[in-house]
Amino acid sequence: MVSSIVLLVILIFFLAYRFYGKFLSQEAELDDFRPTPASEINDGIDFVPAKPSLLLGQHFSAIAAAGPIVGPILAGIWFGWLPALLWIVLGAIFIGGVHDFTSLVASVRHKAASIGEIVKRDMSRTSHVLFLIFVWFALIYVIIAFTDITAHTFKTVMQEMAFGPGVAASSILYLLLGGLMGILLSKFKVKLWIATVIFLPLVLFVVWLGPHLPASILNLLSSISVKQWDVLLLIYCFIASVIPVWLLLQPRGYLGGWLLYLVVIIGLIGALFGGFKIEYPAFNTVELKSLVNAKLIFPILFITVACGACSGFHGIVSSGTTSKQLAKESDARIIGYGTMLMEGLVAVLALATLMRLPQGAETLKSDPNIVYADGLARYLGLVGVSFNVAFPFALLAFSTFVYDTLDVCARLARYIFQELVGWQKSKTGIFFSSIVTLLLPLLFLIFTKEKGYLVAWSIFGTSNQLLASLILLAISVWLIKTGKKAMYAILPMVFMLVMTLWSLVLQILPFLKSLTTGVAVKPDTLISGICGIILFILSILLVFEAVKGLAVKRKV
Repeated sequence: MVSSIVLLVILIFFLAYRFYGKFLSQEAELDDFRPTPASEINDGIDFVPAKPSLLLGQHFSAIAAAGPIVGPILAGIWFGWLPALLWIVLGAIFIGGVHDFTSLVASVRHKAASIGEIVKRDMSRTSHVLFLIFVWFALIYVIIAFTDITAHTFKTVMQEMAFGPGVAASSILYLLLGGLMGILLSKFKVKLWIATVIFLPLVLFVVWLGPHLPASILNLLSSISVKQWDVLLLIYCFIASVIPVWLLLQPRGYLGGWLLYLVVIIGLIGALFGGFKIEYPAFNTVELKSLVNAKLIFPILFITVACGACSGFHGIVSSGTTSKQLAKESDARIIGYGTMLMEGLVAVLALATLMRLPQGAETLKSDPNIVYADGLARYLGLVGVSFNVAFPFALLAFSTFVYDTLDVCARLARYIFQELVGWQKSKTGIFFSSIVTLLLPLLFLIFTKEKGYLVAWSIFGTSNQLLASLILLAISVWLIKTGKKAMYAILPMVFMLVMTLWSLVLQILPFLKSLTTGVAVKPDTLISGICGIILFILSILLVFEAVKGLAVKRKV
């Protein structure tokens, strides 16, 4: 039964937080008497101390986007649900949780500096530049994949009904609510609990309102193509990346966190009490190859399930926006480690929507977001909610998770580019950094004929996981240089580095083969090949710089 699997995972994650989370906190020597950068600087723009409940929602919604939904479902379809489940659980506890927690603590201890700045201080100037370039490329792929996933969601048709326009309308209203809540919290000093009581029901109301708007509005939204939605979403990313965090990022993230909690509750209720049997096979492989597409379970599983088990993007969030809002150090355990376990649960619940389906089910022919939304709609059907109401709600929830990552990602990419070119203190640099950052996703999505996110997903997953291994590499160097134990960071780093470099090689080989044989190179092969070579070289150079830096330290 699906319920037995979910209950077991909840118990394992609880024990992991209780014992391994405590171990990590002790190793980090968290101290609430040590002022955090948010409390010391508190500039009202980027450095703003936040209550744990507010920051938890914002951070959780920022990291728990499409990754822990799309990745587990894809991996489950390809390899069977059991390999995906084992990687999610073990990865979240021993790799992803360690990565998220240590990157947050390291940033706070370096005055909320980005991981790139930490690399410069503890490794070398060359390492700093290489790392920034790598991170910027990785964030570009996040923006590409998640922008296009959202654009396709706005064009969703299911059972001959166009659900997409209603979801788009609800999404726009949701963003407006986030901005209004930010103004009330910051300018009118409305208490958080009062704002929650007011705006949370309004979020649920706009979920219902979107599909019920006048036909003229829905027809207008329906006439917008996927490419046009891509452009509009990138314009949103630009706006969200340059305005103060209190105006949209914090309140929208907080509301998104509540919506995410609600979806988790729905997923738990459906998985635990729906009585669904496990229909999909535990293994869908022969000789460690997928029966669906012949992909190797090693290393492809570990780059397909990214955010639900481990994600380099989380480290950039932790050291980019979250570390600038941490009010006290003890909050790092729940914000850093706890939210990774929560995301692992989101990934398991997403996988559960697949587990209930028999092999060959019609729904499996759809995109992963449709499999997920269909599962949530069936769960809500258990309590009498009609499919026509439940399905668009599930799609909006999915889009909300993506929004929560998109605007954070755009802001982080802007930070990285400013740091790379030295525009940190320039207000003009803020705008130009955002424009340059979003120009590449714009060109990619405009000129890609296929689904852009499918073309970008393999290299996105690989670069994301490779970023995690490089962040763990930087953390390991920092721990060693400060005289602390580092093995709990080194072992996950080595595992992730091996899996991701192996994956890059597999993606580079078809490109090299096409060049040597003279066969026309397909667009996705060209993109994966060129970007794979760039990422591989950057990774090897960074490892070399880290080893060289530690060798110099030993000689001294």
